[in-house]
Amino acid sequence: MVITKDHIGGLVFLCLSAAYGFYTGDISMLPGDEYEPFNAQTLPNILAIMGIILSLALIVTASRNAEDRLSLKGYDFPIIIKLLALVVLFSFALEWVGFLISTIFFLVGGYWLLGERRPKTLIIASVPFAVFIWFALSQLLDIYLAPGRLITMLFGG
Repeated sequence: MVITKDHIGGLVFLCLSAAYGFYTGDISMLPGDEYEPFNAQTLPNILAIMGIILSLALIVTASRNAEDRLSLKGYDFPIIIKLLALVVLFSFALEWVGFLISTIFFLVGGYWLLGERRPKTLIIASVPFAVFIWFALSQLLDIYLAPGRLITMLFGG
């Protein structure tokens, strides 16, 4: 039996989707919501089921060629580690400078790590996307995004 990268990826995605589906039962609902056709658990359950179906499809349809075997050659582990460190920095920055500023710096840093060095491109690729996501979450979906401790200390709130 040949185990390829696609098989490993499908198995990892299957485990993550199953765990996500298991924990959707912990999402609290308002009294009476359990009888509604769409509640707080509906979309997470659908996402978990879709993840399980897609991961099983990946496992079944994965290539079984010997040249596709699991190999760590060709991966740039220093970049992977730097991107993971950037994600951790982003999580700390969210609390201090808020969603919008930390997202802009996260995207600029990610693009820069991946090789883009032109400042104009970094800004054009980061700022509109971050502003759109902030607008969609805070204004359209009415999700509260804390402005951050530093912003609150400087400007009040």
